[in-house]
Amino acid sequence: MTLDHAACLYGGTDDFLTVAVPFLRAGLEREEVVVAVAEEPNLGALRDVLGPDGGTVAFIDSAGFYRHPIHTLRDYQAIAKESAPRRVCALAEPVWSGWTERQTLEWIRYESLINVVFADTDAQAMCMYDTGRLPEDILFAARRTHPGLVREGANNAYVDPEVFAAGCDRRLTFDRPGHAEYTAIESADLHRLRAFVAGRAERHGLGRQAARNLVTAVNEAAANALRHGAPPVGLWTWRDGDTLVCEVGDHGYWRAGPLTGFVPPASALHRGFGLWTVRLLVDLVELRSGWDGTFVRMHVHR
Repeated sequence: MTLDHAACLYGGTDDFLTVAVPFLRAGLEREEVVVAVAEEPNLGALRDVLGPDGGTVAFIDSAGFYRHPIHTLRDYQAIAKESAPRRVCALAEPVWSGWTERQTLEWIRYESLINVVFADTDAQAMCMYDTGRLPEDILFAARRTHPGLVREGANNAYVDPEVFAAGCDRRLTFDRPGHAEYTAIESADLHRLRAFVAGRAERHGLGRQAARNLVTAVNEAAANALRHGAPPVGLWTWRDGDTLVCEVGDHGYWRAGPLTGFVPPASALHRGFGLWTVRLLVDLVELRSGWDGTFVRMHVHR
């Protein structure tokens, strides 16, 4: 079983329908589990054109589905598992507006990760990119993250996901502002650390659930640093506009792979489960590891 993951570069709703409708109808004819995740007005147009024939299609608004790349990976994985042994035929239109530069980079990485997370399934996925709305860098990224290109033949721009992820990491900068607060983490009793983070979250105006998630994420990152890293271990916190940033660092050398913590582990016993959990809890996680130590940076937006 192998994943069929292709990108379609289209121009406007009419062109969208020209490709999307036959794709979905073919999935229905094969009696597959058919999912259509699209933005408006494309989603409404799909409903209208398919009419009664689209009765078994799961229509999902991209605005609600594409809110967090790790959550979206998890949700697609749930669809694949719940559909087994039937094949999944998915039309997907990611959301590319409203993100910061760092968030956009994570969504681009997400498109590449699809090839790893679902490599052993026989799912068929076609991702839609509007050439009239999207900037050229997003369209270029589509060619680099999808093995197939609809209507364009061979795709020589495709990059292996691990190589692509390593390139994403090289684009990250890890400057830390001079006003960042620092607190040492010297004990496995992390009660004081949790209270410290909870206080900074309250001062920043985070909602109750977001604050709890951040405290849990920092606790997990700190526990991992104490267990697997080398002292000194510490936490830096600072504000970046509407974002509260918490960074846990230690002086241990960990050769983390570019896919570490992005691919869902099979269970809590597998390596990477802790970092995967941290990624689920906050808006954005960035990891840097080298000879000067290992640093997990967590962002939460107000």
